[in-house]
Amino acid sequence: MAETAEELMRSRYSAFAVGDSEYLMATWHPRTRPRSVDASDLGWAGLEILDVVDGQSWQASGLVEFIARHRAGDLRERSVFERRAGRWFYVDAVTT
Repeated sequence: MAETAEELMRSRYSAFAVGDSEYLMATWHPRTRPRSVDASDLGWAGLEILDVVDGQSWQASGLVEFIARHRAGDLRERSVFERRAGRWFYVDAVTT
């Protein structure tokens, strides 16, 4: 279980990289979770964390800005995370 928002961000990137849709759904906040997620695109090639705001184990929310490298091009995103019942969840994001 991720102790920080950044740890959850990294583990979710890894889930995308290996196609683990079940993990992605389990770590998505119930308020914003889609019915399904397709993680079959295995073209991910790297992750660079640019900024982390809050998201420590004692905090209720956090932001992680990153660049995810993909064979089709880079994705730059600022993701929002919340802690609920002691677990971190991905809420949503803004791409930049």
